[in-house]
Amino acid sequence: MEHSLLLWAVFNVFIIIMLIIDLAVFHKKDTEESIREALIWTGVWIALALVFGVGIYYYMGSQTALDYYTGYLIEKSLSVDNIFVFLLVFSYFNVPAKYQHKVLFWGIFGALVMRFFFIFAGVALIERFHWIIYFFGAFLVFTGIKLALDKDKEVHPERNPVLKLFRKFFPTTRDYHGSRFFIRKMGKLYATPLFIVLIVIETTDLVFAIDSIPAILAITRDEFIVYSSNAFAILGLRALYFAVSGIMRLFHYLHYGLSLILVFVGVKMLLEEFYHIPTPYALVFIALTLTISIVASILYPQEEALPEELAEDQPKLQD
Repeated sequence: MEHSLLLWAVFNVFIIIMLIIDLAVFHKKDTEESIREALIWTGVWIALALVFGVGIYYYMGSQTALDYYTGYLIEKSLSVDNIFVFLLVFSYFNVPAKYQHKVLFWGIFGALVMRFFFIFAGVALIERFHWIIYFFGAFLVFTGIKLALDKDKEVHPERNPVLKLFRKFFPTTRDYHGSRFFIRKMGKLYATPLFIVLIVIETTDLVFAIDSIPAILAITRDEFIVYSSNAFAILGLRALYFAVSGIMRLFHYLHYGLSLILVFVGVKMLLEEFYHIPTPYALVFIALTLTISIVASILYPQEEALPEELAEDQPKLQD
């Protein structure tokens, strides 16, 4: 680790305290989160991330702070893609709105743990096998192009290998039992559908981590900067979901912006040995790309499908 264990300990204790406050103080009861409350928490997490960057500037220097802010912007923009998937997963399983917060809370907690190990593994691989940066770069370019070509996102939980394995060895109930993940019936432990949803959310984030971790490694190899920018981006994701989930589909050009960002950081990684793209240029490019894609979505709204067209898309009933 490039930084002291004390710094890591203090940062993780802070994260745990904030998570406890979120779950145990503000969300003790299973209630549907209002847009106002979600916007407040979104603002709190963004403000904390920005203030933390100021602290990095004073204690670690301007370049490290710039790397942190660039990494945070990359992770925050890529995490927006998660919101589409959350919407699809919750719709697929018909998860009541008042239970969605608990699923996202534990899903985000699990994502933090997974990414912690992913980050150290990624940095260790690059340091030991430097050529792997070309693999990461090519993978990001491929992922960016694929994202641009995928017009409609679909979720197929029935194809999830982890879910298949879990159902094979662990009994599950058909109905929800409040916000509980497990219940006991006749002395036997059963998983509820809510825990199934949590498994899908966790394994989906695992796929997103494979994209996002290499993306930020194109900016910096500092494990603490990579992890802290990841942590703040993910921690604010739950509140962001409840704040903007209803209007996310309006930003129909956003996924093109995200795909361009992935291709850009992939190319940056591929060119690292030949030409270093300065971090300030990368930060400006990412910010402009996001702004243009959002503004374009607002100025040129997607046309709604006509009733006749929707009817044609519906599967015909068999006689």
